[in-house]
Amino acid sequence: MIYQRSSQLFAEAEKVIPGGVNSPVRAFKAVGGTPIFVKSAKGAYLYDEDGNRLIDYINSWGPMILGHAYEPVVEAVIEKAKLGTSFGMPTELETQIAAFAVSMVPNIDKIRFVNSGTEACMSAVRLARGFTKRDKIIKFAGCYHGHSDSFLIQAGSGAVTFGTPNSPGVTAGTAKDTLLAKYNDLENVKTLIEANKNEIAAIIVEPVAGNMGCIPPVKGFLEGLRELCTANGILLIFDEVMTGFRLARGGVQELFNINADIVCFGKVIGGGLPVGAFAARAEIMNYLAPLGPVYQAGTLSGNPLAMAAGLAMLQALDSDREIFKRLEEKTAYLGAGIERVLKANNVVFTINRIGSMISVHFDANPVTDFQSAGAGDNETFKKFFHGLVAEGVYIAPSAYETWFITDALTYEDLDFTIQAIDKVSKAF
Repeated sequence: MIYQRSSQLFAEAEKVIPGGVNSPVRAFKAVGGTPIFVKSAKGAYLYDEDGNRLIDYINSWGPMILGHAYEPVVEAVIEKAKLGTSFGMPTELETQIAAFAVSMVPNIDKIRFVNSGTEACMSAVRLARGFTKRDKIIKFAGCYHGHSDSFLIQAGSGAVTFGTPNSPGVTAGTAKDTLLAKYNDLENVKTLIEANKNEIAAIIVEPVAGNMGCIPPVKGFLEGLRELCTANGILLIFDEVMTGFRLARGGVQELFNINADIVCFGKVIGGGLPVGAFAARAEIMNYLAPLGPVYQAGTLSGNPLAMAAGLAMLQALDSDREIFKRLEEKTAYLGAGIERVLKANNVVFTINRIGSMISVHFDANPVTDFQSAGAGDNETFKKFFHGLVAEGVYIAPSAYETWFITDALTYEDLDFTIQAIDKVSKAF
């Protein structure tokens, strides 16, 4: 494939945008080469500025669960835009999507919309601290909850790709209130709680990790976190920015039948527009201003375009009760195909998969946490990534990212992808 136009655009972008990108992982630092500039997308396909078509497995990092330019979402945005793009005042639409989201997700009474997953997680932690009157939080190495200072204590995803897991600019005072635990390790969490008795406000976790590749929770991990939080007066925050409305109608809470105290959303809930949200039972949410003392605000929160897109997306997911089954079946089919060809080509690998999330790790050992995710062969991943792009398949340009499956993918697309992986892996 030829990427002359993308190369030109990247050179122009570097002059006016730091690193030429507005989010670090897009810069291809982990894989080398020049970022691909997209011109349009439809269904399961990306079309770049050089006219190449790519089967898409990042789906804007998750929200395009029904495919790019999904007609009901596009129409909802167009119709709403005709009436105005932002008011800074309440709209009926905000209540409609709030009520709809609350009806889909177990264990929440109220929800507040913001503009990004970062905002949602940042606000959830502030709310937890205000509600419990405690300062410290526990997060897990490799889990990424956005770029708020409290979370950039050994983060995953773009922070690792960029080589700054502990970012300059995060003060020692902020860092001291963030305790770092090992994902899928309950004993480690217990040790931290014991060492910080009655000081921990919240444990925040990706209940299925997606920022160190796809890493599902081991049996008993989420259940154990719930028990520890209940026993110690700690609020359990599920960061479902990736998993909410993707792994099940009601997210991971429904999938594993485990209740969190606060849940954060993004991605799917906005239908592809910039959005975030956090939700909890009324007792907790009523601590937010204007009812309570915990302040949180946003000029564009509840933006009518994002609310229209999100409502159309949730309605589509709610009306098709077979959607999550289809997605899981397609992901399983892809996973089985990848496993078959990599084994045939004597490639050392591990595949992690749950629902419509999947990742390939070039290591023979189980990948269950940040440390084991980092043990993979990154040189092989680079060859894998660029080889697939050359074949017309686009995956995340980082070994620390999950792939997202969209319902727009056909089995022909999946077979094409498996054949491409077979061809690429023969050259390793």
